[in-house]
Amino acid sequence: MKSTLATAVFVSVFTAAVTGQAPDPRPSAGTAPLPVWAPVIVKHRLSNGLPVWIVEQHELPVVQMSLVVRAGTAADPPGRFGVASLTAALLTEGAGARSAVEFADALDAHFGNLSASATADTSLVRLYVPAAGLPDVLPLMADMVQRPTFPAPQLERARRQRMGTLRGVRDDPDAIAALAFARGLYGPAGRSAAPLIGSAGSLEAMTVEDVVAFHKSSYRPANSTLLVVGAVKPADVLPLVETHFGAWQPAGTRETVHEPVPEVRRPARQLLLVDVPDAPQSRIFAGGVSATSATADYFPIQILNAVLRGRFGSARTPTLREYTTGVRPGFDRRRSAGPLAVSTAAQGHKTAEALAEVLGELADVLKTVAADELARAKGEVALEFSRTFDPTGRISSRLQALETLVTLDLRDDYYASYARAIQAVSADDVRRVAEQYLAAEHLVIAIVGDRKTIEPSLRALGIGSLTTVSVDELFATGR
Repeated sequence: MKSTLATAVFVSVFTAAVTGQAPDPRPSAGTAPLPVWAPVIVKHRLSNGLPVWIVEQHELPVVQMSLVVRAGTAADPPGRFGVASLTAALLTEGAGARSAVEFADALDAHFGNLSASATADTSLVRLYVPAAGLPDVLPLMADMVQRPTFPAPQLERARRQRMGTLRGVRDDPDAIAALAFARGLYGPAGRSAAPLIGSAGSLEAMTVEDVVAFHKSSYRPANSTLLVVGAVKPADVLPLVETHFGAWQPAGTRETVHEPVPEVRRPARQLLLVDVPDAPQSRIFAGGVSATSATADYFPIQILNAVLRGRFGSARTPTLREYTTGVRPGFDRRRSAGPLAVSTAAQGHKTAEALAEVLGELADVLKTVAADELARAKGEVALEFSRTFDPTGRISSRLQALETLVTLDLRDDYYASYARAIQAVSADDVRRVAEQYLAAEHLVIAIVGDRKTIEPSLRALGIGSLTTVSVDELFATGR
């Protein structure tokens, strides 16, 4: 949907979208129920209060661990957008008494892998290691989390790399469209309207002291959960974890806490146009702000997304079949209200026609959802879910599932009850969430293309006032 570069720079606009139309996945009569994952989670707290969750999986002699820190890019302070991402990137650049090279050599000696990243809601430190090497590699993870050195030369190198990435992404129409869409949803000053890695201005201003301050306020036992999945026994791994994480204490007095989700922002309808002179195609994003993670609307939104995927995948109009690359719906589930939208690329001279067709389909789903497409959508969502958690599923998928439970404060039986929750969604539920989150008066539409070609026909649609935004304005967010 977006290029690799765009995905690397931005919080993914769509995490659930699938290109095209899936085959009918409904099981035939008499078929056994689709499998679901009901993990047995052993929960424990270390002496310093750090929660530890353990799920045994002995199919392979490996262990994966994840420290989930409840502070991600949404916690970046104004003027320092990108500090959460930069902090995570620098964790492996030296920790404890080891330089970056020494740290990497120690990992390689035991076939381990350590990585760190930041999402909108969390910062994540992940470990992969053969089970036999866990006692030797876990101290490295502990150093990385608790005692990073944040060397100034590595910060400068990371800054240069990110500045180069921002320069490159300015030529990526998918990234530009995603950024313009986010700006319309969250306002020009909102954190979600800026790249994950920050803006040129915020990166220029970033110092080692900023990174150290973010680490001190965010990477704390009270703000984190340690997850362990793989070939381990709780009785064996808990003493090891206590040894290396039990003495971890806050390094300062200020702490980033797991705060309540802010109120959902419902912007008035907007039509944003970003001019890319002589562009042969236009990128279109259209949608709104969806539910927060705490609402039960998530399940109807899942089905709504699958219904739209089926409708757009069938390309019911000549304009969408012949003049676009296909329309892809999707949404991000976050603690705050993530985007729910559709996107496409259209031939420049057919931009207005393609947009009109997209808006027509969004309006139609508010009116009617047929029984057969509802059943198809439920089957598609259930099958996709079961493939993730079938008995031969990878350890990494299990670990990510636990990360989701922690990040979104979900119940332990969430995955076991998922299929029931999907089947309980009615056509009225789908129409209700479509009306609530895709209502015409709140739609944000972002278009990237050749202004001289597409602006007259866009204005002729009469769907609202059109605002032009420059690429420079978009990438100045968060200075």
